[in-house]
Amino acid sequence: MSFSVFSVSSVNSVIQTENMCQHYTHLYIYPLLTRLVRYVIVYTYLKNKMSVILKDFTTTTRSAYIPETGEKYQILVPALEEIRKAILEIVFPPKGMTIAEAKEKLTVIFDLSEEQINAKIISKNHYIDQFYYLVAQAFRNLKKHGKIVQPGGDRTPYFLAQDDKLDKDDTDVSYEDGPEEHIEDKFTVDTIDEMFHSIHKRLAIELLDEIKNNTPAFFEELVIDLLVTMGYGGSREDAEAVGRSGDGGIDGIINEDRLGLDVVYVQAKRWENKVGEPPIRDFVGALDGEGAQKGIFITTSDFIPSAERFADRSTKKIVLINGEKLTELMIKHNIGVSTSKTYEIKRVDSDYFDEIT
Repeated sequence: MSFSVFSVSSVNSVIQTENMCQHYTHLYIYPLLTRLVRYVIVYTYLKNKMSVILKDFTTTTRSAYIPETGEKYQILVPALEEIRKAILEIVFPPKGMTIAEAKEKLTVIFDLSEEQINAKIISKNHYIDQFYYLVAQAFRNLKKHGKIVQPGGDRTPYFLAQDDKLDKDDTDVSYEDGPEEHIEDKFTVDTIDEMFHSIHKRLAIELLDEIKNNTPAFFEELVIDLLVTMGYGGSREDAEAVGRSGDGGIDGIINEDRLGLDVVYVQAKRWENKVGEPPIRDFVGALDGEGAQKGIFITTSDFIPSAERFADRSTKKIVLINGEKLTELMIKHNIGVSTSKTYEIKRVDSDYFDEIT
C-alpha cells in the first residue's frame, strides 16, 4: 500500500490559486458577460425597431390571389422605387445577371417573409410570382432609362450601365411599362377593372353618407324611385301609394309588375345600428296580415346573422337589402348618380388583317 504525501505549502498554493481565479472571475468575467448580454438585448431591440421603420418607408400595399380559391387579398411588398434602388446597389457579376438571379438576391436584401415570397398575381390567365413580376418590371424601367443594359438582346443577362446612379429627378418617373419575359404591361384590362371597382367602392360610400345625411322623407322618395326604376310599382303615380311609417323609413305595398299581378310588401329602415331578428320577425307577421307572400326589407345599415337566417327559414319570399346592396342597386340603375366619363378599350381586330392577307 502506498500513500501520496502533500506538503502544507502545496495545499496552500492550490487554495491561493483557486481564490485568485474566483477573484478575477468576479472582477472581470462576470461584468464582461453582463455587458455582452446587455449589448445583445440593445442590438436586438434596435434591429427590430429599425426593421419596422424601414418597412414603413419601403413597402406598399398590392393585391394578390390565392390560386386554389381565386380569392383576392392585400399584402405589403417592397415599393417599386425601392426595388429599383436596390438593383443598382447589387454587385453585378462579370457574366451579367438575370431577373431570376436578381430576385433571389433581393429576397434576402428585403428580408421577405414566406407569404411575400409566395404571393401570386394573375397575368394572361396564369398565376405568377408577384415579387418576380415587380423585379422584372423594375428591370425594364431601369433599362428604359439607361441605368442597365442588355447587350445580348432579349432573354440575356443584364449589366449595369456606365452611369449606374439614379438621377435626382428620376424618382418621379412614371412606370407605365410592364416587365420583361411574357409579363403583361402594368395597365392591363385587369388593372383597369381593379381601378374601376375601387372608384365604384368610393362612390358607394359617398352615396350612403348622402342618404344618412338626408331626411326620412328623402329616403322614402329614394326607395320609390329605385323600385320603379327596377320595374316594380307600375307607374310613378302608383308607387306613391307606399305609405309613411313615421319611424324614419317607409312601409307599404307595391306592385311587383306593371300589370299588378302580384304585390310586394316593402319596409325600409334608415338605421345606423344593424337590424336584428325581431324586426324581421315582425315584418313576416305583417306579411301574414296583408296576405302577401313576398317582401323587401331595406336598411342603410346591415343585418345580423340571426336576422338573415330567420329570413332564409321563412316560408315567405324575403329579400334583404343592406346599405352596400342598396348603393350597388342605385349605381346600377342610375339613381342619385350620373356618368362622369366613358372610356372605350379597344384591341387589334385579327380577323381584319387575316382577310387582307
